[in-house]
Amino acid sequence: MLILPATYLPDIEYVTRLIEAGDDYIIDCGEHYIKRSARNRASIMTANGVLELTVPVVNANRPRTPMHRMLIDYSKPWQHQHRVAILSAYRSSPFYEEIAPYLEPFYAQKYESLVEFNLALLATLLRFVGYTKPLKTTCEYVVATDADLDLRPKKRTSNFVTPTYFQLFSDRYPFAPNLSVVDMLMSVGQVILP
Repeated sequence: MLILPATYLPDIEYVTRLIEAGDDYIIDCGEHYIKRSARNRASIMTANGVLELTVPVVNANRPRTPMHRMLIDYSKPWQHQHRVAILSAYRSSPFYEEIAPYLEPFYAQKYESLVEFNLALLATLLRFVGYTKPLKTTCEYVVATDADLDLRPKKRTSNFVTPTYFQLFSDRYPFAPNLSVVDMLMSVGQVILP
């Protein structure tokens, strides 16, 4: 079984593995929040190189808080910053006009919990690859076995190789693997499976 965290603008490996898993996966919303991880961070390619976007959360320093209890901090204008960053990075990409209108509401509406926000955004992104099934989630911590593929650890070794695709700003920067799936969707309009 594939065990996934609830992440913000998930990377290409996350989406690829979820698609390949079929129904044999679970998104663990009961795991403890991990600071400086994909739970509230994503990487996109910009004219200045790779940019990390971070969704601020309330009480990020409180250890052992389950993900489903993490609340988004709206005291800073992060939604506006992320919307502008995505606009600036991808407005000249081939699929910006098709995808951007579906992302806009996430940077206007306020979600209380990080998990609620991440799962709604994930469901929207998955529609672009034809995945329309309800997401399988749990608020109970999932104990991984040796047979499971667990993408929750912050630092993990992976044999995943990002398929090469055209990235904006490739004239200035080398190919950046495993960025947010938004990068691949904006550039090629689909997720290229390895």
